[in-house]
Amino acid sequence: MEPLSFRMRPKDFKDFVGQEHIIKAAWFINAIEKRQLPSIIFFGPPGIGKTTLALLIAEKSGIVYKTFSAVTATIKEVRDFIEKVYETYKKSGEKTIVFIDEIHRFNKAQQDAFLPWIEKGVIILLGTTTENPSFYINPPLLSRVKVINLQPLTDTDIEKILNLAIKKDPALQNSGVEKREDILKEIVVFSKGDARVALNLLELISENFYPEISLEEFKKISSNYCLPYDKKGDAHYNIISAFIKSMRGSDPDAAVYYLARMLESGEDPYFILRRMIIFASEDIGNADPHAIMVATSAHYAFTVIGMPEGFIPLSQAVTYLSLAPKSNASYKAYLEAQEDVKKYGALTPPYSILNPATKIMKEIGYGKGYKYPHDFENGIVRDFQFLPDAIKHKRYYIPKQIGYEKILFERLQKIKDKNE
Repeated sequence: MEPLSFRMRPKDFKDFVGQEHIIKAAWFINAIEKRQLPSIIFFGPPGIGKTTLALLIAEKSGIVYKTFSAVTATIKEVRDFIEKVYETYKKSGEKTIVFIDEIHRFNKAQQDAFLPWIEKGVIILLGTTTENPSFYINPPLLSRVKVINLQPLTDTDIEKILNLAIKKDPALQNSGVEKREDILKEIVVFSKGDARVALNLLELISENFYPEISLEEFKKISSNYCLPYDKKGDAHYNIISAFIKSMRGSDPDAAVYYLARMLESGEDPYFILRRMIIFASEDIGNADPHAIMVATSAHYAFTVIGMPEGFIPLSQAVTYLSLAPKSNASYKAYLEAQEDVKKYGALTPPYSILNPATKIMKEIGYGKGYKYPHDFENGIVRDFQFLPDAIKHKRYYIPKQIGYEKILFERLQKIKDKNE
């Protein structure tokens, strides 16, 4: 028997749950009724109805269609099929829908194979992907399709899907599971908007169900399911982005939450630690020089401890970095200096700060007029130039008047006041 999630795939739009912003849109309804579909790529997380919606469109439009999975099909198989339907198109002018599930599995060169057929009007491409099309779909193909972003299902949507399954699926009818609202609510919470997870778990529970089953027993069964997180896909980049921006925004609660999301989903802790070290220098810098020491210490501590206790120094470091004063002055200083290096090339430093290692260098003027800072009050030299002539008035590092950088700012002002 097919899995419950397959058996419950709706055969009509009236049974489709969620994505009302699409299925009730006037353009969408008209396109199906008039059989004038654009090529579409449905984008969104797993278990929200991308494949089901694409198949419903193909079936209800009355247009001949063929389905392929990019996981198992080769681009040659797809191309051979399209070339066959081209003959039909030349005779009747009828287009064919080519549905590609997980289209991001085809590389960008392979995706180019669709372009001439879409251009000629031979095919209508329907594709699904869990990955951001901006990164995984070739720009020429993107420009020829309509990208529709589908939303995660709400708790209400999941409840409707579970109740429909209990009502319509013969294997679930009279199982008794419908009387356990506490377990059904737990399934809704656990599924986190993924209908496939919800239905699979409902099926698993129904197969092992007895009226006295406890919530603790249910949780033991559901604990075998992992949080959705692709370490090479969008989730990887989305969650680390949310993690960094939460620390940058001084929100330790959000930062710890995203840290837990990553660790519990199997993310490489050293990837997180590397990002924390970068953050400590880029976003905190000299506003709190201890930040980078905290981050590198957390790296060392984790190396010594490992998991499962390794989350402790990570959490400590994350909360410290979140609450530390923020300055990107040193980071920005380098970027501006880098631009001048590219703009001006290899400018010669003032001869006064070059080392007269040979007699010829000394005769040229290397080291002439150099003022040794330790011979001056507070180590500050008056009226002396360190930058090359072309950029001698440039200010790259401008400390913010926050945290330790306030002290650096005041010192820098004293130096510049004496030298200008």
